[in-house]
Amino acid sequence: MDLGLGGRVYAVTAASRGLGFASAAELVADGARVVVTARSQESVDAAVARLGGPASAVGVVADNAAADTGERLVAAARAAFGRIDGVLISVGGPPAGSVLEVTDAQWTGAFDSVFLGAIRIARVFAGVLGTEEAGEALPWKGGDGRRVGSIGFVLSGSVREPIGGLAVSNGLRPGLAMAAKTLANELGPRGIRVFGLLPARIDTERVQHLDGLAADPAAERARAAAAIPLRRYGRPEEFGRVAAFCLSPAASYLTGVMVPVDGGALHGI
Repeated sequence: MDLGLGGRVYAVTAASRGLGFASAAELVADGARVVVTARSQESVDAAVARLGGPASAVGVVADNAAADTGERLVAAARAAFGRIDGVLISVGGPPAGSVLEVTDAQWTGAFDSVFLGAIRIARVFAGVLGTEEAGEALPWKGGDGRRVGSIGFVLSGSVREPIGGLAVSNGLRPGLAMAAKTLANELGPRGIRVFGLLPARIDTERVQHLDGLAADPAAERARAAAAIPLRRYGRPEEFGRVAAFCLSPAASYLTGVMVPVDGGALHGI
């Protein structure tokens, strides 16, 4: 199936590794160009090189919590590729710990990056998608079904079920999912789609780190895999393909949804 990504331009935050990088790689593989962020120049440069260099990717050193990150991403996309078609807002996982263990400073820092930073970035993109400045020929007029942009949030299975030892994620992700759902209602009349992705055990460095916190990491991994109906962890590229589809014109009637990418691990409908 042609996803219609040829010539499209997307920003992907926290994309030097893990789910962000996997998503950027799948977008590029299907013909899109990307603007990726990381917190260091070294990480940004390495990601751009792995994505094929400046013909297909450019990098911005940025933190989701910074107030100007959204504007910088839009500016970089326009400068490098002359347009912007959407954004996937990914962020490094918040600190592990129980509700009683996590400090005020950790809660506040996670809120700034995981929640408020994501909302700021989405707000910037909501203001430019579908406008002449974003690269469309005409602003959105409504009613003709023309795709004008997409905003995706990388969330977590904790949106639907609490995850042991991840109190911050359990506290912040469901609220961000509801904000995303509200944003989908607000932007739908302009043709801008909004969605969330709910990964569970995808085999990234983050998940490997969390498994490593257990007394017996190998046993923890085996236990977690046994609880997944497919009996294995997901591969980053499997998540990336779902992200690329949801961002693409092929998903033109998909908005306001939270899409599990979890091998069946979540128990609810």
